[in-house]
Amino acid sequence: MLASSAQAQTVAAAAESDGAEADTHLAVQHVVASAAPSIRSELAQTTQVIDSEQLQQQVTAGKSVAEALGQLVPGIDLGGQSRSNFGQNLRGRTMLVMVDGVSLNSSRGTARQLDAIDPFNIDRIEVLSGASALYGGGATGGIVNIITKKGSTAGLQLGSEVGVTSGFQGSRDHQYRLAQSIAGGNEQVQARLGIALQNNGSYYDGQGKPVRTDIAQTDAQNTKGVDVLGNVQIKISPEQSLGLTAQYYRNRFDGASYLYGGPNLVGIMGGKPELLEQRGGFVSDVMPQTERAMFNADYHAAKVWGDQDLYLQAFWRQEKLDFAPFPSSVVTASHQNTDTWGLKAALAKSWGDLSVRYGLDWDRESFDGSATVFDTAQALASGGMVNRQIGSTGRYPGYRVNTAAAFAQAEWKLNPQWSLTGGLRYQSTDLQVDDFVGYTQQLYMLLGRGNSADAIPGGKNSYNVSLFNLGARYQIDAARSTWLNYAEGFELPDPGKYYGQGNYQANGTHWQLVSGIDPKSSPLQGIKTRQVEWGFKQASGAVKLQSALFYAWSDQTLQLNNANNNVTINVLDEKRRNYGWEGSLDVAVSKNWALGGNALWIRSETRQDGSWAKQSIMTASPSKLSTYVQWNPNPWQLRLQASHMFTLKDDSAGKIDGFTVLDLMGGVKLPVGRLNVGIQNLLDKQYLTTWSQRAMALYGVGAVSPQTFAFYGRGRTFSLNYSVEY
Repeated sequence: MLASSAQAQTVAAAAESDGAEADTHLAVQHVVASAAPSIRSELAQTTQVIDSEQLQQQVTAGKSVAEALGQLVPGIDLGGQSRSNFGQNLRGRTMLVMVDGVSLNSSRGTARQLDAIDPFNIDRIEVLSGASALYGGGATGGIVNIITKKGSTAGLQLGSEVGVTSGFQGSRDHQYRLAQSIAGGNEQVQARLGIALQNNGSYYDGQGKPVRTDIAQTDAQNTKGVDVLGNVQIKISPEQSLGLTAQYYRNRFDGASYLYGGPNLVGIMGGKPELLEQRGGFVSDVMPQTERAMFNADYHAAKVWGDQDLYLQAFWRQEKLDFAPFPSSVVTASHQNTDTWGLKAALAKSWGDLSVRYGLDWDRESFDGSATVFDTAQALASGGMVNRQIGSTGRYPGYRVNTAAAFAQAEWKLNPQWSLTGGLRYQSTDLQVDDFVGYTQQLYMLLGRGNSADAIPGGKNSYNVSLFNLGARYQIDAARSTWLNYAEGFELPDPGKYYGQGNYQANGTHWQLVSGIDPKSSPLQGIKTRQVEWGFKQASGAVKLQSALFYAWSDQTLQLNNANNNVTINVLDEKRRNYGWEGSLDVAVSKNWALGGNALWIRSETRQDGSWAKQSIMTASPSKLSTYVQWNPNPWQLRLQASHMFTLKDDSAGKIDGFTVLDLMGGVKLPVGRLNVGIQNLLDKQYLTTWSQRAMALYGVGAVSPQTFAFYGRGRTFSLNYSVEY
């Protein structure tokens, strides 16, 4: 449970050994995305660690963290260029994203977990594929644990970075980066403070046209971001350590370029999509943004209570998310606030070949959502470009989620070849939902249609679930191993998108509730996922290989609905399964040449009328293939990589078209510092992003034109980045 900053520091010396040595002898590479630090090669599941060098190679070439993960990790879908990572799954299921062990997931599925930290402050990213019984909600597909950079014992160290990205399509076609860190310490105390600033201008597609603003989930163009992250590690005694981490992150829309919807929005809702265009002149009393503050405290004590290791963690996270003004018959912008705090405790002990870790955790999440209502006549007349506030309403029912759990995990080395792992988590979750007047009725009353309305009753739901995992690993020889693993995960679907929906009828000036979805009459179902995985890995000499077959299933499936541009969910009693294969291969052809890649082949299906049908494209994952060839004569490095997403279809004529993108990136180590260059979308390919095609299917229904959500991928862009540590 405790993938913490103190643990990360404890194992950093082993994980940061020489790159070639670590690649060849994976037994020295630890991961902390488990209840206590574990040796990577001894885990009976697919794992991957993206180190700082790999990550920086991608992001300095213009890619986001989400795009880098999709490029480098076989099980993760290719990332879009939106602020949202909606639909970016791990093995076709939800992934739990953490920073130093603090979950960024929440019950309200806002899908901005990867819009959470600047890459300048990331040391490495650990990915554990497949369902996890050790964690609670959100880990049905796997775990992505972002480990932040820490101070060292080497005295004062400074780090600077400056970068620019542009496609040279206009004065707004730019992306600037500036970052600075100060770190230092001694044997007793180490600290680091990192500040990263980013200014994104407008994006242009492969035909040199402006990329449309994502008015559904908001995008990353025309934004300014700041990430301030500081931490301190204190060695209290030879057996005790304390780690403290604090972060403030904000990314806010900052520009005048926006999607013009035509006079009275006829381009969006009037059947004239040819009038849609990206233009200047946008003003709004609400600007889309992500704002997040987080604090994390970790304590580790060795040799306590019978020579056990004790791990304690306390955390707090607050986030405020503002969305873009959404043009409709009433123009509104959503605000969503989440507060989370919790405690975790674990004990770990080894008796010869048997290791046990066990503990407790508790967390509380509080959510509220509102909407700003704009002067609709003014917004319509301006084509959605001028948005002035006239009032506000509730947007989603407020709720609180309390989760308490006990867990235990054991590892037993039967002999030098065979080892067994097994664990159990018992979790109790209480969901308390507030009374809520329907969103549409609140809008009507604000606009003068009625003056009172019945509330949809709130109430309480409880979820008690036991999650189990069992795995076996066989060490074939020093370089090769295989494993078989069974694991379970649990997910509580979005209460905000489920509760608070009702049917009303007017009774004079009062809106009378006819029927509604409430916790008592229509309780929200949780989704339990089970997965079997058979994997193989090899790490010897010039070849690194990892491969896994997986099969995941659940008795429920999540359905997305859109009525009147209000996306809601249903949990259907339909069996769902995801099965497929993922693999990665890296080959050092010679001293200066390497090649390889990764692939995901996946099928997602639901059980309907006694037979298996393809899962909807709005939630299913497409297959993908990524390849590269790299030339690295010291001090130079050059990498050519290709990403291909395969076409995805469902049985309702839904379709996501595939595409192929080529990137070229390189760098040189200078006498002082390092210079990185990159060309993203080398062939200037024109393509619709995966998220765009999902949004067209999800929001482009009824009178709304799907072309509103035609977000083309960024065209050829050039990046230049200089970094130095001194």
